[in-house]
Amino acid sequence: MSDENKSIHEFDLKLIYEYYSTIERQGPGSPEVTIKALSFIDNLTNESKIADIGCGTGGQTMVIANHTSGHITGIDLSPIFIDLFNINSQKLNLQNRVNGIVGSMDKLPFQNEELDLIWSEGAIYNIGFERGINEWYKFLKKGAFLAVSEVSWFTEERPVEIDEFWNNEYPEIDTISNKVTQMEKTGYIPIATFVLPENCWTEHFYAPQVSAQEKFLQKYVGNKTAEELVENQRHEAELYDKYKEFYGYVFI
Repeated sequence: MSDENKSIHEFDLKLIYEYYSTIERQGPGSPEVTIKALSFIDNLTNESKIADIGCGTGGQTMVIANHTSGHITGIDLSPIFIDLFNINSQKLNLQNRVNGIVGSMDKLPFQNEELDLIWSEGAIYNIGFERGINEWYKFLKKGAFLAVSEVSWFTEERPVEIDEFWNNEYPEIDTISNKVTQMEKTGYIPIATFVLPENCWTEHFYAPQVSAQEKFLQKYVGNKTAEELVENQRHEAELYDKYKEFYGYVFI
């Protein structure tokens, strides 16, 4: 693509929501990685309150639910995602303790020190990492946990093409060590940090989009905005294949 590349944030939200509603995960990840991140959290009970912020359609939320016993509230700005989230919850007979609501991550409907765990996979960038970890801190009980996955640089230096792409998409992108430092300054005590495996991007995120893109383009044949959205996603996948040694998602 040329210099006319748009940031994903410049597209119509309804179109973005429709596009991503057709795939199980709205960002890189996998059930195995969700379970691994959960393995570091050891104080959850039947009474625990968990929030999955930016939950999407609930791909990771249902995995959390199957490996915990507390109540989970999924929050997402997209009504389409939340409708699918609650359908998925009912299909798995989890509706009594897993509920999705439409809401914004900068206006969370929780009381101070209400939550035992805040979860956010590939979504905190919507509010910004630093703002998110600062604003969400007050909702956590003493001894509670925060688990987020965040796109991060693996190296101090990288090729200009990928550096410019991500700094345009997400200016807060930074090295893992700088992200951990931000958490410590906020008052968190880091207990684990790990990089998501490559298959979280390829097998679980980009591969499912291939058939979804064909159907999307068939539905919106001749629609320039829809075509640009698909081209944008294909370009991002190509960049990952080319530069994956320089960046990725990290659970922090």
